[in-house]
Amino acid sequence: MRARELGLPLTGRTGPHNAITDVPGVTVGYTTLIEGDAVRTGVTAILPRPDAEVPCAAGWFSLNGNGEMTGATWLTETGALRLPVLITNTHAIGPAHRGVIDWANRDKPAVAREWLLPVVAETWDGYLNDINSPAVQPWHAVAAIDAARPGPVAEGSVGGGTGMNCYQFKGGSGTSSRLVDHGPDTYTVGAFVQANFGARKELTVCGVPVGAALAADNPMQDSEWRVPPGAGSVIAVIATDAPLLPGQCTALARRVPLGLARTGTTGSHFSGDIFLAFSTGNPGALSVGAPSGPPGYEQLRFLPWNRLDDVFAAVVYAVEEAVLNALVAADTMIGRDGHRSPGLPVADMLGLITAAGRPRSA
Repeated sequence: MRARELGLPLTGRTGPHNAITDVPGVTVGYTTLIEGDAVRTGVTAILPRPDAEVPCAAGWFSLNGNGEMTGATWLTETGALRLPVLITNTHAIGPAHRGVIDWANRDKPAVAREWLLPVVAETWDGYLNDINSPAVQPWHAVAAIDAARPGPVAEGSVGGGTGMNCYQFKGGSGTSSRLVDHGPDTYTVGAFVQANFGARKELTVCGVPVGAALAADNPMQDSEWRVPPGAGSVIAVIATDAPLLPGQCTALARRVPLGLARTGTTGSHFSGDIFLAFSTGNPGALSVGAPSGPPGYEQLRFLPWNRLDDVFAAVVYAVEEAVLNALVAADTMIGRDGHRSPGLPVADMLGLITAAGRPRSA
């Protein structure tokens, strides 16, 4: 079940799968690790293009830097992204980074002969997962990349989102998309989130503050573990086929917090909130590797800055729905030391929205 299928009054027109994979060429793959009583983790891979040798325009933004996204300084320097983007747990950044290099060495040797600065991001799953264990290995990252496919995307407790919590409910992986018209052309904006943030009291669904009324079952708040409310982090990846400049991609990444805020969060010091946006337009431009052939020029076609408001709005609404999809899809999970993360009580949530007078679609 997904948020839109529940009849929630969500804004905007989606692509066919309501997923980041609605952007042509973008694929998503997972490795999910659930082993014994203590391993609840995994790796998510997002491939911007089928051919990692062709860079995309890209930008990034940090709302709160209590987290990590490798490769960010190179994105700032060049505005160009190539290679798969991986998301995992905080202490698995190293193995996932190595896995991207191993994959490139196997499948993209021309790229691997140059320097590699993969983008690997993380959120903390230590409440449910034995995060200090060596559960995630480089081959798990390779397997996630190999599993990347277009089409529908699994959500909830899968991939890097396996052990994550959101608003002190079970969270994880979520995605959504929006269609944006630009004259005779229609472009897609897709969002993917690894949702692991928010205090229970903050949760807001379609403008209705429901968190306080759903406070009864909150093991994270009541246990001796004492995870600070709002802790954990959120990573968001925004993709679009609209042709954009790198600086415009950064502007898209800066809109992600507006979508998160629509779900209630005020942004915790204990949450690393880091966002990446890329455009698959202008294939063949933005060369960043070793030069070859005679000197030449590149050209970028891009939407005018004064025509980007609809694209910005698409980011906001897609991020909001991606978070709700992660919550709706995730079931109750028990992990390390018997720690329990309850699934969102969907029926109770819908009752609160109906009582607030918000109309629901059929």
